[in-house]
Amino acid sequence: MALLDRAIVRLLPTVPRPIVQKLSERYVAGSELKDARAAVRRLNAEGKLATVDVLGEEIATEEDAAAIVDAYQDVFADIERCGLDSNVSVKPTALGLKLDLDLCRDNLRKVVEDAAARGNFVRIDMEDSSTTDDTLRIYRELREDGNHNLGFVLQAMLRRTLDDVRSLADLRPSVRLCKGIYVEPEEIAYREFEAVRANFVRALEALLDSGCYVGIATHDRWLVDQGRRLVAEHDLGPDEYEFQMLLGVQEQLGDELVDEGHRLRIYVPFGRHWYEYSMRRLQENPKIAGYIAADTIGRFLPTRDNGRS
Repeated sequence: MALLDRAIVRLLPTVPRPIVQKLSERYVAGSELKDARAAVRRLNAEGKLATVDVLGEEIATEEDAAAIVDAYQDVFADIERCGLDSNVSVKPTALGLKLDLDLCRDNLRKVVEDAAARGNFVRIDMEDSSTTDDTLRIYRELREDGNHNLGFVLQAMLRRTLDDVRSLADLRPSVRLCKGIYVEPEEIAYREFEAVRANFVRALEALLDSGCYVGIATHDRWLVDQGRRLVAEHDLGPDEYEFQMLLGVQEQLGDELVDEGHRLRIYVPFGRHWYEYSMRRLQENPKIAGYIAADTIGRFLPTRDNGRS
C-alpha cells in the first residue's frame, strides 16, 4: 500500500489544477471567508462545533505574516457577527515562526488577545518536529503572561510526547491529541502503526489524569473507542472533553459520536493557498494520499473501515 500511496503523490503534479480543486472541495471549505462561514453553519446545524484554519503557505516576509493576523481577526469578527460555534487553529509558521521567534510570538499574541476580547479561543497547531520546542515555549510564555484562551497540539507519533505532557501539566492545558502526519526520523518518532496507537492511548490517559481538557483528534475507530472508554472511566461530562475530526473525513463515525451526546469539533481549513496546502500535506506524508483516494472511491463503492486514519 505504501508503494501505491507514493505513486499517487508522484502523479498529483500532472493532474490539472481544476480537478485537484474538485477533489479537495470535501476537505477544504474554499478560498474565501464566506466559504468557511457556510461550512461552519452547516456543521453547527448538524450539532457539531468547528475550528477554522486560515491557510498560509509560503510565508516569506513580515508582511505575509501580518496579513494572516488580519485574516484571523476577520474570522473572529465573522464568528461573532454570525453567531457561529467555532474557534480557530493557527500554524506558528504562518505567523512567522521560521522568520523570527519574537515576531511569531507577537503575532500570536495579537490573535489571542483579539479572540479573548470576543470570548473566543485559539488552538496553536503543531507542525513538524523542528517547530515543537519553539511552539511549546511560546505557549508557556503566553499562558504565564495571563492569556488563558489558548491551547496546543501534541502528536502521539513523537517519542517525546509523554514528557511534554508532564512538563506542561502545571498549566492544565487544553490539548488536541492526534497521531501526527509528518515523516520524522525514527530516533524521535514511532514508525509502526500499533506503536503510535499505543502511545496515543498512554498520552490520552496522562492528559486526563492531569485534569487537562482534551480534544481527542482521530478518525481511527479503535482509538475513538479507547477515547470513549477513558472519558467514561474518568467520569467526564460532555463539556469536559471533545472529539475532533477533519472536514469531510469519516463523517459517519462523526455522526455516531454526536448522536451519542459527545462534543465533536471539525477542522475547517480555507484560504487562497488551498492548492499549496493540499500538495504539501500529501508530500509530507504519502499515506494521506491513500486515505483520500480510498475515501473518494468509498463515496461510490462501500468499503470496510480499516482503521488507517
